[in-house]
This record gives sequence, C-alpha cells and structure tokens, in this order.
Amino acid sequence: MYAFQAAIAISNARLRSNMQRALVRLEREQQALRASEESFRQAFEYAPSGMAIAEMGGDQHGRILRTNDALCRLLGRPASAMRRYSFSDLVHPEDIGTLLRTSAEGGRAELRLGRRDGSYVWVSLRNSVVADAADGPRFLLTHVEDIEERKRRELQLAHRASHDSLTGLPNSAELRSRLSARLCHRPSHAGAMESLDAAYGHPAFDAPPGHGFDFAQGAEAFDGYDHHVHTVAPADGHDDGTKGLAVLFCDLDGFKSINDRFGHNAGDAVLIEVARRLTRGVRDGDTVARLGGDEFVILADGLGKADAQDLAVRLRNEIIQPIRAEGRAVRVGASFGIGWAHCGMTADEVLKSADERMYVEKRSRPKQHRRAG
Repeated sequence: MYAFQAAIAISNARLRSNMQRALVRLEREQQALRASEESFRQAFEYAPSGMAIAEMGGDQHGRILRTNDALCRLLGRPASAMRRYSFSDLVHPEDIGTLLRTSAEGGRAELRLGRRDGSYVWVSLRNSVVADAADGPRFLLTHVEDIEERKRRELQLAHRASHDSLTGLPNSAELRSRLSARLCHRPSHAGAMESLDAAYGHPAFDAPPGHGFDFAQGAEAFDGYDHHVHTVAPADGHDDGTKGLAVLFCDLDGFKSINDRFGHNAGDAVLIEVARRLTRGVRDGDTVARLGGDEFVILADGLGKADAQDLAVRLRNEIIQPIRAEGRAVRVGASFGIGWAHCGMTADEVLKSADERMYVEKRSRPKQHRRAG
C-alpha cells in the first residue's frame, strides 16, 4: 500500500511539473504572439504607404475591414468611412476589369482610386493573402502606393511621342495609327464581289456550275472577317448617300511668305492659330492632326460627299480670317483635298489620295486666291 501511494505521489508530481512547463511554454508563445501582433499593428498603422485589410471570397469579397492612416490621407477619407466601401466602390470605372483580375492571390496592378473630393489618384495596388488560422477565414492584405507623379510623367512622355510639340495636335505617327485602326487588309464584301464580277465578266453569284469556286461561301468569309465593320466610301462622281470616313488634307497657301517676311515666330503663331481654328471647326471625336510644316489632316467619320465638301468650305472660311502674329494681322489661304478611307487600302494610300486631290484643287484655284500677307 505504501509503495502504491508513493507511485501515485510521484506520478502527480511529474504531472504537475509537466503542466507547469506547458503553462510556461504557453505563456511564452502568447507573449510572442502578442509581440508579433503588436509588431504587425505598428507596421500596419505607421507604414508610410497605404495599407488595408479586406475580406476575401463570398458576397463581401473586397469589403474593407481596416485601413491605416496613410491610405486615409491619400484618399481624403476617415477610417470610419472607409469601412463602408469595398475597393470596387472606389476604383475608377475604367479600371474595374483591372481590379477584378488583381483580386487573385498575389495580384498586382496599377489603377485609379477615388478621393473624397471626386478626383482620382493613380496607385500601385498589391494583394497578399493572410489566414487567421490553419482552417480559418482568409483575408486580403492590400498595399497601396501612390504613383501619381510617375504616372503623370509617363503620360506626358507618351503624349509627346504621339503629338506635335508646337500645336499639341496628334502627329503623323498618331494619325497613321488612328487611321490604320479603322482599316483592314481586305476590301468590303461589296467591293470584293464587284472585283469578282469584273474578273469573270458576269455577276459572281450567277456563275455557271463547275467554275471551281463557291462564291456564296466566299461571301460568307468576307462577312465574317474577324467581326470587323468594314469602312466604305461614297461612290465617285455622285452622292449615293453613303456615309464614310472622310480624310481632308489641308495645305496652307502663302505660309512661306509669312515666314520669310516676318520670321519663324510669326509663322509659329499662325500654325498654332490655324490648329485652334481647325479643332474648333470639327465635331467631338474627329481627329485634327499636323503632318509637319503647314500640312494638316482631318479625319471625320460618318460623312457623305456633300457633308465633306461643306466641312472643307467651313474650315477654309475660318482659316482665311486675319490672324494676329507678332503684333500684326496676317492672312493665309487653305487648299483642301478630300479622300476617302476604305478597307483594302493602307493608311499611306489614303493620305496619298487626299494629298493628290489637294494639289489638284490648289492648281485649279486662281493664284490671287492663294496669296497671303
């Protein structure tokens, strides 16, 4: 009996010792956890760039749970107000798709977030996934860095590469890019069928059996070309009501004499004012570009032949009004050539066609109507 009681006492002593060691170990782990949480809290709260914790998954995906002071200052919103939003409520409408693609684990993107005053700021947004426990809920830890200044410089550089430094208009490269974006290398279905008719000497769809080519199938191939809406042009010689992409090539008359007589500063002032008048005289969505020198091009979509001619007349009447340059009033004339863009042509071919028509128009006008001074 004494031996049995002694064994129980020894066992209890060992159990108490093990429990004490476990409690000490647990207390150390809790202290380490509290220290880690405090370290994370301080790193989160006092980070120089924006930080946020948002829900991940479910109906509340992206809802903001917590933000730091830097993010609140960046967006001009208090922390209490931020908890009413998700990132999809704050992102610029054009950047919603970017945000959705970034919501995956480790996603990163550059997008715009809305400030309280209604403006937007460019930010670099990076997501990391944090789990509360092994099987606990997961959250998005979002790092938000202000890149407004860098983005502004990038946009300025891109603008300088695609726009004329003197007038601010799109330059030759940008003009060709916009024009090429409307054209494909295949002609429209109607133009292709007319070519086939001419080649075979009779309507293509009435071709006799055994011709070796399925014209109906070919028509479907043209119609289904990449779901592209073909750019067509009004017929030559008459106005058939077709609306197309008009290309107006403008060359100033008498501009060289202004440069020679009054200097290049006066010439630059004339070019700037002509660019302003051309821009003012077209619709929103039309393109006014400067090719170089005193040559300008206007792309105006949805015009018929009469519309394009009326536009050329209106723009010429604007340009010939006196222009103040270097303290004096000077005048320049303008010659316009109207070309039409349609699929099957290259951008250079379209511009060449309009340029040639401009020279025909210039030579047809009396010389005194082309003088400036």
